[in-house]
Amino acid sequence: MKDTAPISLGIIVVAALFGIIAAGVAFVLYDMGFLGSAFMGVVVGGIAAIALALGWREPSERPMGTAATVAKPAPTPAPAAEPAPEAAPAAVAPTPVAAAPAPKAEPTPAPAPAAASDDGTPQFLSAAREGGPDDLKQIKGVGPKLEKTLHEMGIYHFDQIAEWGPKEQAWMDDNLAGFKGRATRDEWVPQAKTLAAGGTTAFSKKVDKGGVY
Repeated sequence: MKDTAPISLGIIVVAALFGIIAAGVAFVLYDMGFLGSAFMGVVVGGIAAIALALGWREPSERPMGTAATVAKPAPTPAPAAEPAPEAAPAAVAPTPVAAAPAPKAEPTPAPAPAAASDDGTPQFLSAAREGGPDDLKQIKGVGPKLEKTLHEMGIYHFDQIAEWGPKEQAWMDDNLAGFKGRATRDEWVPQAKTLAAGGTTAFSKKVDKGGVY
């Protein structure tokens, strides 16, 4: 406690007030004489002065009951988030290149028929068409030997025979060595027309079954 004039003066004033009150109480209530009341006041005032002097405390720099404010440390700033890596550009699938169309195989040209003459000579082929010759033995009157002769002359297909007219038939009858007259006699043309159209004859069915030649 600092012994300053204002504090000491306050203690004296308060102690004197207690002493006056005590003297008054003793004089009025206890019928004590003037001297006795004064003595009682001095005693009480002295006790009050001592009590005040011993119990005096310097005022706190901050009001009592106020909790000291503890400075909180500044929050540590959170580390800045690293930027997300840029996504790699999506791979672009190459545009499929259409395969060049394979060149079409040119069909093998059919053998050119020999030009028909005014005397009725049939049109002959230099070779059988693609797929091979027809089975001329399905025509009644044409056996294996005659079929070979017809091939040597340039006749391989049913439609060649189906196109013959009277002049062509007469020419064949005259020029089939060893078989003259067979084309007309065995009616090759009607049979060839049926077979060229994809049909069958009674004789061609027998040939298909086998055992004829």
